Amino acid sequence: MTPPRSDWAEEPLRRFVNEAGVSLAVLAHPSGRLLAQAGFARAMDLRSACVLAAAANATSSELGRLLDGGPFRGLHYAGRTRQTFLVASEQAHGPYLLLAVFDERSSLGLVRLCYDELRRQLASAAPAPGHAGAPPQMENFERELNDSLARAFGEAS
Repeated sequence: MTPPRSDWAEEPLRRFVNEAGVSLAVLAHPSGRLLAQAGFARAMDLRSACVLAAAANATSSELGRLLDGGPFRGLHYAGRTRQTFLVASEQAHGPYLLLAVFDERSSLGLVRLCYDELRRQLASAAPAPGHAGAPPQMENFERELNDSLARAFGEAS
Protein backbone atom coordinates (compact mmCIF):
# COMPACT_ATOMS: atom_id res chain seq x y z
CA MET A 1 0.00 0.00 0.00
CA THR A 2 1.42 3.38 -0.99
CA PRO A 3 0.91 6.05 1.66
CA PRO A 4 -1.44 8.84 0.66
CA ARG A 5 -0.01 12.02 -0.79
CA SER A 6 0.16 14.79 1.74
CA ASP A 7 0.13 17.75 -0.65
CA TRP A 8 -2.56 19.26 1.57
CA ALA A 9 0.07 19.86 4.29
CA GLU A 10 2.75 21.49 2.13
CA GLU A 11 1.28 25.00 1.83
CA PRO A 12 0.32 25.39 5.53
CA LEU A 13 3.81 24.22 6.53
CA ARG A 14 5.45 26.63 4.07
CA ARG A 15 3.45 29.51 5.61
CA PHE A 16 4.42 28.39 9.11
CA VAL A 17 8.13 28.36 8.20
CA ASN A 18 7.95 31.85 6.69
CA GLU A 19 5.93 33.41 9.50
CA ALA A 20 7.72 31.71 12.41
CA GLY A 21 11.21 32.20 11.00
CA VAL A 22 12.22 28.56 11.40
CA SER A 23 14.98 27.06 9.28
CA LEU A 24 13.83 23.42 9.27
CA ALA A 25 10.41 21.90 9.81
CA VAL A 26 8.91 18.43 9.57
CA LEU A 27 5.31 17.31 9.81
CA ALA A 28 5.18 13.58 10.43
CA HIS A 29 2.83 10.89 11.63
CA PRO A 30 3.85 9.68 15.13
CA SER A 31 5.15 6.52 13.44
CA GLY A 32 7.75 8.64 11.63
CA ARG A 33 6.00 8.69 8.23
CA LEU A 34 6.66 12.02 6.53
CA LEU A 35 3.70 14.28 5.76
CA ALA A 36 5.53 17.48 4.73
CA GLN A 37 8.92 19.11 5.15
CA ALA A 38 10.69 22.42 4.66
CA GLY A 39 14.37 23.26 4.60
CA PHE A 40 15.96 19.82 4.28
CA ALA A 41 18.34 19.29 1.37
CA ARG A 42 19.33 15.68 2.01
CA ALA A 43 17.01 12.70 2.30
CA MET A 44 19.16 11.11 5.01
CA ASP A 45 18.84 14.22 7.21
CA LEU A 46 15.08 14.27 6.69
CA ARG A 47 14.78 10.55 7.42
CA SER A 48 16.78 11.01 10.62
CA ALA A 49 14.60 13.95 11.69
CA CYS A 50 11.40 11.93 11.14
CA VAL A 51 12.65 8.93 13.07
CA LEU A 52 14.10 11.01 15.91
CA ALA A 53 10.92 13.09 16.21
CA ALA A 54 8.85 9.90 16.43
CA ALA A 55 11.21 8.40 19.03
CA ALA A 56 11.35 11.58 21.13
CA ASN A 57 7.57 11.85 21.01
CA ALA A 58 7.05 8.23 22.05
CA THR A 59 9.52 8.60 24.91
CA SER A 60 8.15 11.90 26.19
CA SER A 61 4.57 10.62 25.91
CA GLU A 62 5.36 7.62 28.09
CA LEU A 63 7.34 9.70 30.59
CA GLY A 64 4.42 12.11 30.83
CA ARG A 65 1.99 9.28 31.44
CA LEU A 66 4.22 7.93 34.21
CA LEU A 67 4.73 11.31 35.88
CA ASP A 68 1.52 13.23 35.26
CA GLY A 69 -0.94 10.67 33.95
CA GLY A 70 -0.95 12.19 30.44
CA PRO A 71 1.57 12.56 27.63
CA PHE A 72 3.85 15.58 27.42
CA ARG A 73 2.68 17.48 24.31
CA GLY A 74 5.30 20.14 23.66
CA LEU A 75 9.07 19.82 24.05
CA HIS A 76 11.54 22.66 23.71
CA TYR A 77 15.32 22.51 23.69
CA ALA A 78 17.49 25.62 23.60
CA GLY A 79 21.00 24.97 22.38
CA ARG A 80 23.76 27.55 22.01
CA THR A 81 22.85 28.56 18.47
CA ARG A 82 19.67 26.65 17.60
CA GLN A 83 16.49 25.64 19.34
CA THR A 84 14.03 22.84 18.65
CA PHE A 85 10.32 22.62 19.27
CA LEU A 86 8.52 19.27 19.05
CA VAL A 87 4.79 19.05 19.52
CA ALA A 88 2.21 16.31 18.99
CA SER A 89 -1.31 17.12 17.88
CA GLU A 90 -4.44 15.08 17.45
CA GLN A 91 -6.92 16.30 14.88
CA ALA A 92 -9.96 14.84 13.13
CA HIS A 93 -7.85 13.61 10.20
CA GLY A 94 -5.34 11.94 12.52
CA PRO A 95 -2.32 12.57 14.71
CA TYR A 96 0.84 14.35 13.61
CA LEU A 97 4.10 15.73 14.97
CA LEU A 98 5.73 19.04 14.20
CA LEU A 99 9.48 19.35 14.62
CA ALA A 100 10.77 22.89 14.08
CA VAL A 101 14.36 24.15 14.29
CA PHE A 102 15.06 27.86 14.71
CA ASP A 103 17.80 30.26 15.78
CA GLU A 104 18.04 33.69 17.43
CA ARG A 105 16.10 35.33 14.59
CA SER A 106 12.96 33.74 16.01
CA SER A 107 11.67 32.90 19.47
CA LEU A 108 9.79 30.11 21.18
CA GLY A 109 6.82 32.44 21.71
CA LEU A 110 6.62 33.27 17.99
CA VAL A 111 6.99 29.61 17.00
CA ARG A 112 4.17 28.62 19.39
CA LEU A 113 1.94 31.43 18.13
CA CYS A 114 2.53 30.41 14.52
CA TYR A 115 1.98 26.76 15.44
CA ASP A 116 -1.52 27.62 16.67
CA GLU A 117 -2.26 29.09 13.23
CA LEU A 118 -0.66 26.07 11.52
CA ARG A 119 -3.02 23.76 13.42
CA ARG A 120 -6.03 25.75 12.18
CA GLN A 121 -4.74 25.70 8.60
CA LEU A 122 -4.04 21.97 8.69
CA ALA A 123 -7.51 21.28 10.05
CA SER A 124 -9.00 23.23 7.12
CA ALA A 125 -6.74 21.71 4.47
CA ALA A 126 -6.75 18.07 5.60
CA PRO A 127 -8.65 15.38 3.74
CA ALA A 128 -11.85 14.14 5.33
CA PRO A 129 -11.40 11.66 8.18
CA GLY A 130 -10.99 8.16 6.85
CA HIS A 131 -9.34 9.40 3.64
CA ALA A 132 -6.00 10.33 5.21
CA GLY A 133 -4.84 6.69 5.25
CA ALA A 134 -4.22 4.25 8.02
CA PRO A 135 -1.05 4.30 10.07
CA PRO A 136 1.62 2.14 8.46
CA GLN A 137 1.97 -1.47 9.51
CA MET A 138 5.40 -2.37 10.87
CA GLU A 139 6.09 -4.77 8.02
CA ASN A 140 5.58 -1.89 5.54
CA PHE A 141 7.16 0.87 7.64
CA GLU A 142 10.54 1.17 5.93
CA ARG A 143 9.09 1.01 2.41
CA GLU A 144 6.42 3.61 3.23
CA LEU A 145 8.99 5.90 4.86
CA ASN A 146 11.24 5.62 1.79
CA ASP A 147 8.28 6.29 -0.53
CA SER A 148 7.29 9.43 1.40
CA LEU A 149 10.91 10.67 1.37
CA ALA A 150 11.16 10.08 -2.37
CA ARG A 151 8.00 12.14 -2.91
CA ALA A 152 9.34 14.92 -0.68
CA PHE A 153 12.44 15.19 -2.84
CA GLY A 154 10.62 14.83 -6.16
CA GLU A 155 11.86 11.31 -6.79
CA ALA A 156 8.47 9.60 -6.78
CA SER A 157 8.33 6.47 -8.89
